Amino acid sequence: MSWFQKQITLPSKARGSYLITDTIVRELPEIKNYKVGLLNLFIQHTSCALSLNENWDEDVRADMSDALDRIVPEDKRGGMYRHDAEGSDDMPAHVKSALVGASVTVPISNGKLATGTWQGIWYLEFRAAKHSRRVVATIQGEKM
Repeated sequence: MSWFQKQITLPSKARGSYLITDTIVRELPEIKNYKVGLLNLFIQHTSCALSLNENWDEDVRADMSDALDRIVPEDKRGGMYRHDAEGSDDMPAHVKSALVGASVTVPISNGKLATGTWQGIWYLEFRAAKHSRRVVATIQGEKM
């Protein structure tokens, strides 16, 4: 049994849902060394999230962002949320992060991520301004 851990910085993005599977694979060539294992990705921030979802049609990512905005709207007039220290999009970002989650775990099989045919790793940014985000990647498994 072997463990590996690395911190990755994602490209700065403004509000939206972004497919980052290729970024993760590129930043973690160590995945190729594992016969079987688990990759856990944990985003170290409270106003964004990680998810496994559609990897082909980018309309799904746009629809997801729109749906989350309808479920947890920004309060541009004030009064809806007590916490607004960093702007009207701050508290809605925290709620969305809690709903979606801060981590994903993906199986590794024979040196590759064992996602389903239409699955990819998403980074969901809930703040309007671009932010730099850090992800802790932890691999546990049996090496080749």
